[in-house]
Amino acid sequence: MTRIFNFGAGPAMLPTAVMEKAQQEFLDYNNMGASVIEISHRSKEFDAIINEADALLTELASIPENYKILYVHGGAQMQFSAVPLNLINRLPARKAAYVESGNFAKLAAKEAARYGNITTLASSEATNYNCIPAFDAAALDADTSYVHITSNNTIYGTRWQQFPDTGEIPLVADMTSELLSRKIDISKFGIIFAGLQKNLGPAGLACVIIRDDLLGHALPETPSLLNYKTYADQHSLANTNNTFAIYMMKLVLEWLRDQGGLDAIEAQNESKAALLYAAIDNSPFYQGTAHIDHRSAMNVTFNLTNPDLLDEFLSQALARGLYALKGHRNVGGIRASIYNAMPREGCQALVDFMQEFEKNNT
Repeated sequence: MTRIFNFGAGPAMLPTAVMEKAQQEFLDYNNMGASVIEISHRSKEFDAIINEADALLTELASIPENYKILYVHGGAQMQFSAVPLNLINRLPARKAAYVESGNFAKLAAKEAARYGNITTLASSEATNYNCIPAFDAAALDADTSYVHITSNNTIYGTRWQQFPDTGEIPLVADMTSELLSRKIDISKFGIIFAGLQKNLGPAGLACVIIRDDLLGHALPETPSLLNYKTYADQHSLANTNNTFAIYMMKLVLEWLRDQGGLDAIEAQNESKAALLYAAIDNSPFYQGTAHIDHRSAMNVTFNLTNPDLLDEFLSQALARGLYALKGHRNVGGIRASIYNAMPREGCQALVDFMQEFEKNNT
C-alpha cells in the first residue's frame, strides 16, 4: 500500500504511527481479548484512558489548575450552541460579542443569536475574510458576557497572530484547526474548544477547556448534554461518550509528546508553512489569497494567476499522490492543510510539483 499526502482540511490525516498503534490494539486492547470500542466507558481500563488523555493534554498545553477538560458530543459546531447556552446568562443583559473572521465565526454568531443579544464586534467580510479584523477591546460594554473569536480560519487561511486582551470579559476561542499546533497561553481564555478532526483525532467529538468559574451559568432550558457542568461533574461520562475518539486522542497526544511537545511541533509547523509560502511568493504563477500579515500555519490558501489551469493542476497533483488540494468554494483555488501530522516531506513534494507545473505551463 502506498500512502498519499493528504492535504484535506478535515477529517484530516492522522500520524501514521498513531493509526498503526490503534491497528495493533484494535482486536485485543491491553490483553483483554476485546477491542477498545467494545469495553464499557465505566470500566477501569477506559478510566485509565481518559485520565491519561487529561494528563497528557494538561502537560502539553500547560493548562492551569483552575481549568477543566471536557470531552463533548457533537464536534465544534455543537459548541456554537453550547457556548451561549452556558455563558450568555452569566450577566443579566445576556449580551455577547463576536469577531467575524470567517464562515465558522459567522455561523457561531448566528447560532448564538437564538439565546441573547449578539453584537458583531468586527468583521472582514467585505474583503472575503482575507484578514483578521481589528477591533478596540476598550469599546466593549462592561455587561458583555463573553467575546468569541475563531483563532484560525480553515477556509480562508488566516489566523490570529496575537490574541486580544478583553480584560474581565471572558474570551472564548474556537481553536478547531490549530489547537496544539503552537504554544498558547491558556490563561488568556475563558473557554477554548476544538473539534478533534484536525489535529487531535477523529471527527464527531469536541475538546473543551473551560475555566472553573464559568461553570454553573447555563440557561435553565439548557439540555443536560449541552451543559458543561454536566461534563465537569461526571468526567464527561454522564452517558456513553465517544470512547474510541477519546482513545485515539490519547494516542495522538502521546505522539505529540514523543515529537518533543509544542515547542518542537510549532517549529516544524512554521517551517512547513514557510516552505509553501516561499514557493507562492517567489513565483508570478501563484498568488496567495490571505493577507500576508495574517497567514495561517495550518491552512495555506492560494490560486493560480491563470485560473483556467486550476483543474489540470488539481488533476496532476492527485496523480502524484497530493490529495484534497481543492480550495473551499468560498475562496476557490487551492488549499493545502498542513496540520501536525503532515510531514515536511509532504510540503516539499507539493512545492516540487508546483515548480514543475509552472515550468510546464509557462
